[in-house]
Amino acid sequence: MDKSQYRDVCVFVEQREGIIQKVALELLGKARELADNLNEKVIALLLGHEITGQTQELIAYGADVVVYADERELAEYNTEPYAQAITQFILQRRPAIVLIGATTIGRDLGPRLSARLSTGLTADCTALDISEERDLLMTRPAFGGNLMATIICKEHRPQMSTVRPGVMRIKPKDSSRQGVVENIKINFDNSKFKVKILKTVKEQKSRIDITEAKVLVSGGRGVGNKEGFEILECFAGTLGAEVSASRAMVDAGVMPHDRQVGQTGKTVRPDLYFALGISGAIQHLAGMEESEYIIAINKDKYAPIFNVADLGIVGDVRKIIPLLTEKLRK
Repeated sequence: MDKSQYRDVCVFVEQREGIIQKVALELLGKARELADNLNEKVIALLLGHEITGQTQELIAYGADVVVYADERELAEYNTEPYAQAITQFILQRRPAIVLIGATTIGRDLGPRLSARLSTGLTADCTALDISEERDLLMTRPAFGGNLMATIICKEHRPQMSTVRPGVMRIKPKDSSRQGVVENIKINFDNSKFKVKILKTVKEQKSRIDITEAKVLVSGGRGVGNKEGFEILECFAGTLGAEVSASRAMVDAGVMPHDRQVGQTGKTVRPDLYFALGISGAIQHLAGMEESEYIIAINKDKYAPIFNVADLGIVGDVRKIIPLLTEKLRK
């Protein structure tokens, strides 16, 4: 493969009902860094229907070129139309790097594209960089999160990576940035469309997504059970915080999976993170160590969580938290 024909960093911009998802803006910020390192451009690929009003937003967040396809077939996410559209774009434009959010959509789309383009895909990356040989260094947890592996796609292009929401920081918006907007026409093969979306049913959620929360109260094995989490809910109420959990509590059925922080859950970056009864296994740390301020409470003074905590309290969570709640109420 003549790798010299491939250049620029492409970000697949995920949108739902015309709203650009936060992960796309995070990826644009990282793409800007990578492209500046390579002295190349950032291309934002936006697919959907009646989405042209979003193009300037993408330029403000770091894109040099916004390529959009406005087609009725792309109004809602469906694997085959989206896979056809992106494959055609990549074969035509030949980006050297393609970044995709590791959302439910991205995790469905990434492997499909990788197979069609006969290239590699590194999933769930936590860090991206450029090597001296101008290859993309893709770092992700391996062996159950016990070590970090840096993977290089030396022989094939594009180099593809999915990145979990919350891992990369959004760069400040610059409304004065100038860029190019291009429209592309997709030649769909409708005979391959085997799935139809008949109806979309939205789950009613009263809680804020934990990735959006400014303050998180997170409980682990030390909290124990549902009664323990009721104490945490009471504490969180005094702070206007959301409650999350470690994998142990989700596996035990105490908390739902959408509240899980860690390598197999969600990556969070709150201003304040309470790690309560959480030992601090590397899998959990991978999901919360970028928090601005971490307060840990654990009976075990040697618990690894204290290595990343800004403030540590050695003691029983179930005794300390009710006292703290009472003080905060006053």
